[in-house]
Amino acid sequence: MPLEFELCPGRMIGGNNPCFIIAEIGQNHQGDIEIAKKMIKMAKDCGADCAKFQKSELEYKFNKRALERPYTSKHSWGKTYGEHKRHLEFSHEQYRELQKYAAEVGIFFTASGMDEMAVEFLDELNVPFFKVASLDANNFPYLEKTANKGRPMVVSSGMQSMETMRHVYKTVKQHNKNFTILQCTSAYPLEPEDVNLRVIMEYQKEFPDIPIGYSGHESGISISVGAVALGAKVVERHVTLDKTWKGNDHEASLVPSELAELVRSIRLVERALGSGIKKMLPCEKPCHDKLGKSVVAKVKIPKGTVLTASMLAVKVAEPMGVAAEDIFQLVGKTVTEDVEEDESVTPEVVES
Repeated sequence: MPLEFELCPGRMIGGNNPCFIIAEIGQNHQGDIEIAKKMIKMAKDCGADCAKFQKSELEYKFNKRALERPYTSKHSWGKTYGEHKRHLEFSHEQYRELQKYAAEVGIFFTASGMDEMAVEFLDELNVPFFKVASLDANNFPYLEKTANKGRPMVVSSGMQSMETMRHVYKTVKQHNKNFTILQCTSAYPLEPEDVNLRVIMEYQKEFPDIPIGYSGHESGISISVGAVALGAKVVERHVTLDKTWKGNDHEASLVPSELAELVRSIRLVERALGSGIKKMLPCEKPCHDKLGKSVVAKVKIPKGTVLTASMLAVKVAEPMGVAAEDIFQLVGKTVTEDVEEDESVTPEVVES
């Protein structure tokens, strides 16, 4: 069984615990704290476990030229990329306000620390776990410093190779045993052919002592539900209140009705996964009693006869005889009473 650990206070992941569902608000709040609060409430109402944002200290995430470059996209909130990002960035005080609101609503709250200084702030904020975005999965100084904070970690793996992810696993594991890796493809929206759900199973083989999850950017919910069927213990999906809003992520995000259906479908699939032990279940007994086949006499069999396979057949019989799967165990046994043709061969009429 994969490692279990407490990702948030009182909430275990891995093993047979329910899939942990992260509603990734990211920067889909349009830079408006009231919209952000509505999205936190929406995530809670839809049944998600956690509302997650993205926190950057822009001068530590980007160099000056990156912030100064013109940004003329239809999604732009400013003339330069720096102006655009500043519009979408909440202050430390606003983050505290959002954290407080999430606690009042009753949903876990965290953020991706998009640079080392953002991680420092989130640590000070006392978030339950750190989310490592795909763009930092191969940032090994960042991974070491984040892992050394001692908080659980959720690491996305978009744009990375298996060789890199082995290095990620070893790096984090040296400092922090409580982490999970999410299969992810960094494209928005993501085409089904590029999802590569089979990587979940490859990660399970490569890293058998940590839970594995899935971060999706595809349209709809079916693929994410499929990830849970393959064993994903964490699912992260971007959410929005309106897919037509300005911003690159909205098109690949779930509206409230989709998020609610995702949660419902994941919980349904979890119920359907079962124990993995194949046996006749109590719910099958009525069908077995009505239609289950058993052994009957193909011919009249006198008392004292040693049974051969040619004497026996399998039918739906009343009363039910020896179970059909045991027919060959009857060969060589002696009957202790006469058995008429087409009558059930019951255990009571067979020696031993």
